[in-house]
Order: sequence, then structure tokens, then C-alpha cells
Amino acid sequence: MSTPYPFTAIVGQDDLRLGLLLNAVSPAVGGVLVRGEKGTAKSTAVRALAALMPEVAVVSGCRFSCDPVVPDPACPDGPHEAATGVSRPARTVELPVGASEDRLVGALDIERALSEGVKAFEPGLLADAHRGILYVDEVNLLHDHLVDLLLDAAAMGASYVEREGVSVRHAARFLLVGTMNPEEGELRPQLLDRFGLTVEVAASRDTDQRVEVVRRRLAYDDDPAGFAGRWAQEEEALRERIAAARVLLPRVVLGDAVLRQIAATCAAFEVDGMRADIVMARTATALAAWAGRDEVTAEDVRQAALLALPHRRRRNPFDAPGLDEDKLDDTLRDAAGDEAGNGDDGDGDEPDPDGPGGGGGGGGVPPQDSGPDTPERGGDAGPEQGGDAPGPGRPSPSGGEQQPVRASEPFRTKMLSVPGLGEGAAGRRSRARTEHGRTTGARRPEGALTKLHLAATVQAAAPHQRARGRTGRGLVVRRDDLRQATREGREGNLVLFVVDASGSMAARQRMSAVKGAVMSLLLDAYQRRDKVGLVTFRGKEAEVALPPTSSVDAAAARLESLPTGGRTPLAAGLLRAHDVLRVERLRDPSRRPLLVVVTDGRATGGPEPVALAARAGRLHAAEGTASVVVDCESGIVRLGLAAQLARDLGGTAVTLDELRADSIAGLVKDVQAAGRAA
Repeated sequence: MSTPYPFTAIVGQDDLRLGLLLNAVSPAVGGVLVRGEKGTAKSTAVRALAALMPEVAVVSGCRFSCDPVVPDPACPDGPHEAATGVSRPARTVELPVGASEDRLVGALDIERALSEGVKAFEPGLLADAHRGILYVDEVNLLHDHLVDLLLDAAAMGASYVEREGVSVRHAARFLLVGTMNPEEGELRPQLLDRFGLTVEVAASRDTDQRVEVVRRRLAYDDDPAGFAGRWAQEEEALRERIAAARVLLPRVVLGDAVLRQIAATCAAFEVDGMRADIVMARTATALAAWAGRDEVTAEDVRQAALLALPHRRRRNPFDAPGLDEDKLDDTLRDAAGDEAGNGDDGDGDEPDPDGPGGGGGGGGVPPQDSGPDTPERGGDAGPEQGGDAPGPGRPSPSGGEQQPVRASEPFRTKMLSVPGLGEGAAGRRSRARTEHGRTTGARRPEGALTKLHLAATVQAAAPHQRARGRTGRGLVVRRDDLRQATREGREGNLVLFVVDASGSMAARQRMSAVKGAVMSLLLDAYQRRDKVGLVTFRGKEAEVALPPTSSVDAAAARLESLPTGGRTPLAAGLLRAHDVLRVERLRDPSRRPLLVVVTDGRATGGPEPVALAARAGRLHAAEGTASVVVDCESGIVRLGLAAQLARDLGGTAVTLDELRADSIAGLVKDVQAAGRAA
């Protein structure tokens, strides 16, 4: 077994370390979600935490880690008689992104359940993680139904496995830690809310600190055991502090004045539901115990708010997480003043910069403008005013360029889908064969049986009962009789936007409406679990402003910074989109694409630009790419070029007005219906 990197040897990342330690002190806090760029010690810190957790006493031979003092009466391996038990280190169980539902929650042997009435159960990762740490790296890439199962188990402290009326329940209490890189896509707000705390991590810009990180990492790689030995004393001291805080935790007093501050803070920041209030109360209590105090202070409430509220304030994927600390201080001061005139705790007026964690990590969010991929939304600053667009999305300068304009308010769009029946990743856009959804038939299982079709299984077994010597009431079932249910649900697609940023689109009001429409489609793609990509064309060429990604907010940021002007190389945009789709088919052949071209249909520059654009469109049609053209042409006189482009693509054209879900322009126009019309 390899020697883990010592937790106390991690340089900086004070908020990350504090969030993990608070959950180690009080698992009731509800876990921690670590958000940040790659290479910031997220995984290292989580794996190092396990070495600091107290050992657990378990019933010998129990696969579900029952406590010998109070064994679970419903344990599938029980009932357990009173026993001394054995001690073992707390486990860190990692959940792979590609794990199946059975791997997570466990699996029942359906054949034995039907033929013998025996609940033969193979435990999953939730059972392995009981009374330990469950670590999910890249949790934002995990399938939604797995995240739901995971968070339900974390909230209830138990896991339920149901297969055709046969059910098994076992305890599943663990410290849940998820890490994610926001550039690869966000979690849904409902799932974000289920994590107790969140911390934002970023690499330090301090030269001395970066040097120390490299120095320690190289020393660890050269001699892991020797490096860990040099930090053994600090590790033991931290381990003892965690144990002492756990003992103190039940005695910590959460006064009415502090509760009022917590409630006032959650109300002031308009947080949905009551989970935030409860998490803040538990976090503040853990902070007091961690600091060795038996009473919660206003500074504990402030620190708890910075850890528990930022991720609960997101209303859509384009909102940056964060908390206005000045508003927070004012709210705490006002709440303290309402309770006791001048306030009952001076800590609320001038927060201690070092905080209870002792590491100077204020628990807040790193500046949101530090990276090139997060420009401030809504600004009109162009390159001349320091508002440089992100590199990949910044077109080469050309004559007539205008500064980026702000998108109009997003709206709910009509449903656009890909025709046919796919087999891509679970989502909410197009029809597909999925593990979840309505049952449409049955087939022989190709591997492990996951969804039993009971009627088809009985029908397959019934003709053979006499030959199998059936004498009693039970049905004699063989493995060959088992039938897997085939289900139809929805899949997520690759929605590739091809946006005209040429001079013909440059009127500010018009481009604002165009950007608003694309923003609306991006929001729809986020809700339907799609990947998105962005190709823009203007001047003399087309560029991939954003390669296909699950990060819809990154696409929105690139779109906001998009300038306009120059000629209209429509064919170049379509050909660049063809190249992107060709590569993506090799990378992810099961994810079907939907091409969304946003243009007025005009094409200029080069010889025969209109004919060249038509040939590029027919290239997409020949490969069966589903497509829709959002017609941005305005004015009384319309040339109908966008509609002609849609015919060349084998798709359909919709105007900006028709794109709205509440439009009275006509019926819903999806790509499937358009394909039949073409």
C-alpha cells in the first residue's frame, strides 16, 4: 500500500483543509464540494484526510461495517450478537465516474430471489464507505441518477436496493467529498444544495508558496515514507485535535442570538429552502468545537456562511458562485443589534482575518476575474478598453469591427430534438434507449441483469415447468429464462452552435437579440444535459470559440465577449463545424449531434460564396446531421436565404420569434418534423 501524502504538508488551500476538517469533526455537516482548476491538490487533500480519521470498531466478518456496540438490526449480514469487534482504519472509497448503479448501491441475485426466495445481496460502494469517506472525483461528470442515489443515501444515512419487489436496506453513513472542475460543466442547483459546504480552490500566485509546493512534492516523490515520517508529529497532533473536537461537539451551545444571525443571513441572501439554515448551524457548531470553545460566536456564523451559502445562491448556470462579504458583515451586525442593542459579540464587527482555522483562509471565494475564461458578463468593453475576449473565441481583427454587445434577456425556447432513437448519455433532449425510462420490451441480457422484465421472464420459464420437475407452488427459473427490460428515455446531445458574427449582424439591437436567443438555447442545453460547442465566423475565417464541453457557462462567457464586423464567410463556418463534428464522432460516437446555425443566411467573400455555403450545407445533410437554422433576418424585405440554407442542410428554419416557447407563430418545430417536411 502506498504512503499517502501528509495532510499537514499541504501548502496553502486553507479553505479546502478547513472544510474537510469540519466534516471530520461533524459528519452531520453534510460533506463538502471542492470546486477549482486542475492541479490544486483537491484529490491529494481528500486522500490524506483518511489517515487522520479515528479508527472504527466493526463486527468481525460483517460486510457492512456494523458497530459492535449498536449493530444495525436490519443489516443484511445480521442479526449480530453482542461482540467485542475488531478495529480497522477508516476507509476512503472512490466512486469512478463510469460506475454503474449496481456498483454504487449493490446488486441482488434476481435468479435466486425468484426461485429460492433468498435475498442474495452483493454490497456496493455505499456499503464499503459506511463509517468512512466516500470520494467522488469529477462529480459533475457523474450521471444524474447516480448523483441522486448518492445524495439520498448521504441524507438518509441508509441505502435501499429494490428489484421487482425484492428490497434490501443497509446503513450508509459516510463523509461525502466531491471534487469538480467547473470548466467541465456544473452540477444542477438541486444537487449543489445537497452538499453541506463548498470551497473554491485555485493555485497560488505567490512565488514563494509555489516554490514550497514544488519542493515538498519532489521530496515526497523521492522518498514517500521518509517524507511522511518528517510530518508524523504534526499529523498526530492534528489527529488528536480532531478527536478532541468530536468529544467537545455535543457540549457546544448554539444560543438564540446566534440562531437569529443564521436565519437573518439566509433570509438576506434569499437562499431557497431551510437546508442552508440547518447546515450553517451545524457548521458553526463544528467551528466552535474545532477552536476548542463550547459556545458559538458571530465569527463562527460568518465563517459558516462563507462555506455554506455561495453554492446555494446560483439561480442559473451563468451565475458565478460567491458571496458579498460586505453585505454579510452588515447582516450579521444588524441581526446582533436587533437582539442586543449594540450586539452581543464584537467579533461580528471586525472579523478575525485568521479565522478559527488558524490558516488565514477567510472561507470565501477566490476573485472571479482571475482567469481568462470568466469575463464579467454584461460588459461592453472591447479589446481597446482592456476587455479582451478569450483567446480561442477572439476573431482576428478586420475592418468594421464593433465592440461586444450585451445579450438580451434569455427566454424559454421550443423543443429541438434529433430524429430517431439514440443510445447516448442520459439526458432530456432526444429519444434514446436508456437504463431508466418507460419499459418498451424485453430481451435476453447480454451481461449482468440490471432491470428484470418479470412478465417476460415468467413467460419464458412457464413452458418448461413440467420438464424441470416442478412439484410445489414456486416457479422453477433458470438463468436462460431471465429477460432484461428494454427502456426508452431521453439522451443528451452535442449541440454545436455556428454563430454569424459578421457585419450583416452588427446592428447592436439585432446582435443583442441574437445573443439572447443563443443564451436561451444554451440554458435549454444545460437543462437537457447536453454538451455544447461554439463556432463563430466573421471577416475571412471561422474559429472554434469553444470546443465541445459540458460547461455551458463557459460557452455563455465566450458568446458575451464576441465582437462583430467584417464579411460573412458562411461556408467557412459550416466547414469548421463539420471538422468539429467529425472529431467528436470519433471521441464519443454514441452522442448524436444537433447543429444550430444562427445567421441571416447571407454569404460574402471569395468566389461564389452562396454556392460554396450550399455545398457545405449539403455535406452535413449527406452525413445525416440533424440541424436547425435560426433565421436572424429582419426588415420588411426578406430574401429567404436562411430558409434555403436550412433546405441545403436537410433541416428546418425558425425565426427568432418562432424560437420562443410561448410564441404564437406556429406549432412546435422540432428537427424530426422538419426532416419529414424536407
